[in-house]
Amino acid sequence: MKTIIHKQPFLNLLQLATKFNSNKLNSLSSLQGILIEGKKEEMSFYSTNLNLFFSGSISSQTSEPFKILIEPKKIMEFLTLLKEEQIEVEIKETAITLKQKNAKGNFPLLKLTDFPLPPTIKESEQKISNELFLKNLPYVLFTAAKEETRPVLSGINFLVVDNNICLVATDGFRLSLIKSKKEGDFPNVLIPASFLEEVYRQARDEKDIFFSYSKEEKVVMFRIKNNRFYSRLIEGEFPPYEKVIPVDKKTTIILDKEEFLRNIKIISVFSKEASNIVVCEFIKGRLLMRPKVDGGGENSVEQDTEQEGEDQKIAFNHRFIIDFLNNINTEKIVVEILRSDAPAVFKVEKNNDFLHIIMPVRLQE
Repeated sequence: MKTIIHKQPFLNLLQLATKFNSNKLNSLSSLQGILIEGKKEEMSFYSTNLNLFFSGSISSQTSEPFKILIEPKKIMEFLTLLKEEQIEVEIKETAITLKQKNAKGNFPLLKLTDFPLPPTIKESEQKISNELFLKNLPYVLFTAAKEETRPVLSGINFLVVDNNICLVATDGFRLSLIKSKKEGDFPNVLIPASFLEEVYRQARDEKDIFFSYSKEEKVVMFRIKNNRFYSRLIEGEFPPYEKVIPVDKKTTIILDKEEFLRNIKIISVFSKEASNIVVCEFIKGRLLMRPKVDGGGENSVEQDTEQEGEDQKIAFNHRFIIDFLNNINTEKIVVEILRSDAPAVFKVEKNNDFLHIIMPVRLQE
């Protein structure tokens, strides 16, 4: 069977599909491969690691239907070096051949066993607001745990509260919460953050995002154009985040975000030798920052602030502050502090729908 296809869409879809297959050496060979199915005017791609699934398609003119399983790494490397032109694809019983003018590559096929296709979702799709993804997700994604020692902390918790959709993430040391008005019939679900990061990257330049959810299969699906992204839900009890949110404060500080970010980075040069801990002293009208262990105050930086309430001294891991500041879009931030050993609340000025909490480091000076 032969077909002609443009190189770039073919390569793009392969690269996207490989983000959802298994890269574990001890996994089944079929999970490390990509299933390609050809029909009359369409070529579909499938990949999975059993927790995540991907399906996508591109237009093609195929003389007869086919279904093959390929190992994608060498094929992608070969395609990357070809020109931005059409390629000829020939599929034989045991190999796939790609040809462009004088360049020709022959790649063996993997054994096509029982490849697990994406779960069937009977529920209908619904269009979801771009605001939910393009505006809200960046405020919480960075807070989820990167390790999966506690799976519930590696996800984003979507839940409906008082006609609002709340997105919550925590890694045990910090917490992000953002809410927006509920649209449609959105369920309470806990979705892996790493999966949502990829969906977000694919959705950034798109207007229409569609969502569906199978309670029976415990799977969510996001569709962007011809690409479908599936994820099994994280099972388990999300921590009672409400208990972490302070209900009182003694000090409120308003800071210039960019100046604060620059100053934290300056102190981080010295705090790396002190377990990444930065001490922040809020004294009316100014903020003094220094590393926890300092030789007589030689390394420090100050900036002006607007402050209401009593003076405070509190310490943080500088990485958490930098993460927060790098992922918000605002000119001013608001910091609310109760005491040095209580969670500190960080907010965006004039936005009551978002808050970020960082647990302080206990000071023993």
